[in-house]
Amino acid sequence: MLNFTFYSPTRILFGRNQIQNLGQQIKPYGSKILLVYGKGSIKKNGIYTAVIDQLKENGIDFLELAGIDPNPRLTSVVQGADLCRKHALTFILAVGGGSVIDCAKGIAAAACYEGDPWDFWSYKTKIRQALPVGAVLTLSATGSEMNSNAVITNEATGQKHGVGADALYPKFSILDPTYTFTVPPYQTAAGVADILTHVYEFYFSLGTEAYLQDSMAEGIMKTCIKYAPIACAEPENYEARANLMWASSMALNGTIGAGKRFDGFCHNVEHAISALYDLTHGVGLAILAPHWMEYVLDEQTVHRFALFARNVWNVEGQDEMEAARLGIQKTRAFYRSLGLPGQLSEVGIGPERFDEIVNKSLFRETLGNFKQLNREDVSNILLRAQ
Repeated sequence: MLNFTFYSPTRILFGRNQIQNLGQQIKPYGSKILLVYGKGSIKKNGIYTAVIDQLKENGIDFLELAGIDPNPRLTSVVQGADLCRKHALTFILAVGGGSVIDCAKGIAAAACYEGDPWDFWSYKTKIRQALPVGAVLTLSATGSEMNSNAVITNEATGQKHGVGADALYPKFSILDPTYTFTVPPYQTAAGVADILTHVYEFYFSLGTEAYLQDSMAEGIMKTCIKYAPIACAEPENYEARANLMWASSMALNGTIGAGKRFDGFCHNVEHAISALYDLTHGVGLAILAPHWMEYVLDEQTVHRFALFARNVWNVEGQDEMEAARLGIQKTRAFYRSLGLPGQLSEVGIGPERFDEIVNKSLFRETLGNFKQLNREDVSNILLRAQ
């Protein structure tokens, strides 16, 4: 196990009707806030009304920034930061999924910075200060409700990058599983693929034995496998929605990553793809992950894949290579059973821009920690996934 520092300051209010505590959670940070949300689904399902009622009852003034895209844009970050500065807003409330929360975090950092906000995501400077952020979660996927990460797309340059900073941890997040009842099956499935890939990125590592973290990771994966089909078939099944919602937070709040290395291949490559094609993040991950698994499976990595197959998929048999391959097959079949695609061609993506995707994926000569992959390797995996 590697050395680590664990820090997780976000207060979680989990369960039915926790929205009743929203006003009291905001008040310590002021009474003038920016309310950030997406394309309007929260107005159809009643969440918007519940939030507004709480703000009004507690004397909290607010401005709204609506229309945040599923892959949040730098232009929205700039627009929100301008509103915060112009109206002296002291808090940002994100109501939505990970994209909305990421955008709110970006706004929070940009509002405290005089330069170009893209400086953060192009790694020219670090985020040292941000306005406080809170979240009301409506989609189980990214874990942004309980971590310090923010992924933003620069539509002008075709880049999608993530950053992390302690200042970006939400002060609180309200997790009411009933708020995910209206999420369609396809988006539910895509969210599950995102959760699982967060776990893969830590679980598949060499030389960082951490039995407790690995056991927790296996539990999160088994939770997703058990409850994703139920949530898709029975959208208002509270138990299924609750377990997936908490799995989302636990997958990327630092717990299972403590003492481990983050691989990063699937996320880096998918960010490059969705920056160019505006693909739903979880869909891209569902396509890439099984192809990556097959490509990196060899004598050095086989034990970890066999462990994955046996402990997560209940694969039996003594031969590790056979077990590993069966585990990967079961992973691919699981995504298919949820209605997710398995090839890039199924979402209209061909090889025309693969070179550009490779260029945008690689920040150094190699990518990944479980198995370091060079430019040719990345290209080969994309070709397999075509």
